[in-house]
Amino acid sequence: MEGSQLKPITILGAGSWGTALALYLARRGQTVRIWSVEIPEIAAMLAERTNNRYLPGFHFPDQIQPTANLAEAVKDIDDVIMAVPSIGFRDTLFMLKPLASKHLRITCATKGLDADTGQLLHEVVSEVLGSDCKFAVLSGPSFAREVAAGLPSAVVIASKDKTLLNDMTQRFHSAIFGVYTTDDVVGVEVGGVVKNVIALATGICDGMELGANARSALITWGLAEIMELGKALGGKPETFIGLSGLGDLILTCTDNQSRNRRLGLSIGKGHNIQEAEKEIGQVVEGKRNAELVAMLAEQHHVDMPICNMVWQILQGKLNANKALEQLLARTSSTRSELMF
Repeated sequence: MEGSQLKPITILGAGSWGTALALYLARRGQTVRIWSVEIPEIAAMLAERTNNRYLPGFHFPDQIQPTANLAEAVKDIDDVIMAVPSIGFRDTLFMLKPLASKHLRITCATKGLDADTGQLLHEVVSEVLGSDCKFAVLSGPSFAREVAAGLPSAVVIASKDKTLLNDMTQRFHSAIFGVYTTDDVVGVEVGGVVKNVIALATGICDGMELGANARSALITWGLAEIMELGKALGGKPETFIGLSGLGDLILTCTDNQSRNRRLGLSIGKGHNIQEAEKEIGQVVEGKRNAELVAMLAEQHHVDMPICNMVWQILQGKLNANKALEQLLARTSSTRSELMF
C-alpha cells in the first residue's frame, strides 16, 4: 500500500527523535501530525517548516502537520507514536485519555522508565489507557540526525499484537530503514533503558582517558547487566544480543551523537554535571533513569555495579576516578558472576 493511502498517524513529542520519525514517514508519503506541549516550538515549526531547535537543517514536507492542539492531533487517528521524554510520558497519556478512541493503538519510541514508579512504559500505558490498549515499542540503534538525513538504519518493533506489528512494519520498513519484529516487549524496553546508563559510564571512562581496553570491558559488562535485569523482568535472552540490546548499546556508548555519552565525557573530564547537561540542551535519559534502574535492580536482586556506580556519581556520593578504579579491580570470581 502506498503511503498516501494509509491513514494519518500522530507523533506526540517534537524533539529530535519525534521529528526524525515524522520526516521519515512523511517522505514515504504518509500524513504525519506532530504535537508538542510547548506551544512556541510548534508555532516556530509552522512558521519555519523545520525544527530549528532540536533538528535543524531538515525542511518539512507538506505531509508533516505540526499542531499544539492535542484534540486536533488525535482526531480520527488509530495510531499514536509516543516520542516524549520519559519524565512526561505518564502525564501525556493522561492528557490523551479523554480524547482517545477505543481503537487507539500506541507505539512507544520513548526509551526510559516511568519517572514516578520506575515501571516499564508498556505498564504505564496499560495502567492509564487500559489493558486492552494495543501497544508496540520501536527501538534500536538509530540516531535521529542520521534517520533524518536518510542514512541506513535498522530497528526492532516489538508487540504482542500481530496486527499492530504488521501495520507498523508496513509503515516503517524500507531499504534504508530495516524493521525486525519480535513479541518480546519487555526485552526491547529494558535494552533501550539500561544502555543509556551504560553509555554514561563509558563516557566517563573516555573522559578520564582510560583507553579503549577499559571502554570495551565496560560495554561487555554493561551488556551483562542489561541481560541480567532483562531476564529478571521476563525478557528473552536472545533479544539482548540483537539490535535493541547489543546494537543500541554499541551505538550509544561509542559515538558522540549520544547525549548520554557526551554527559559522561563531561563528568569524566571533571566538569559540573548541571552545566554539562545545560550545554547539551536536551533531555539526557540516562541521567533521569539511573536512579530508577538502580531501584529496579535492588527490587529484583540483580547485581548491576556499573549502573549503581553511575547513580552514586550523579548524586555526588562517589568520585568518578575511585568508582572506575573499584569497578575495574573487581575480583575474577565476582566478575564471572556478572558475566553470562
